[in-house]
Amino acid sequence: MPASSYDSKTSILFFKIIMKDRLPRERKTIRVMINLFCRDNHADRGKAPAALCDECRELLGYAMKRIERCSYGEEKPTCANCPIHCYKLDRREQVRSVMRYAGPRMIRRHPVLAIRHLIDGKTNHGPPRPSKRKT
Repeated sequence: MPASSYDSKTSILFFKIIMKDRLPRERKTIRVMINLFCRDNHADRGKAPAALCDECRELLGYAMKRIERCSYGEEKPTCANCPIHCYKLDRREQVRSVMRYAGPRMIRRHPVLAIRHLIDGKTNHGPPRPSKRKT
């Protein structure tokens, strides 16, 4: 078998493995990130360790709806790489704050999930972003 054929088949197989269960993994990632953020930043969570405050619970519900309704389905890019911004501006800012805080902490607390999220972000999904330059 020629080397280029092997490399091509290996690349396709690797891509399929990485893309497997993309939406459930995205749901889990945002859930873990919001939980980390809420646990460390909101004192009104209550006594239950897995409980979220009202604000974070609403954000999580909103994020789950956005993921569920994504027009790309299983081919969904990470939100940062998506040409369509389906989050309202205030919610987008909330999620950015959560990710800025939780992202670095994910490497220690959920290393596999963090690495898969980084790979998802580097892998080209969906159509390319539209150019910002006017022609």
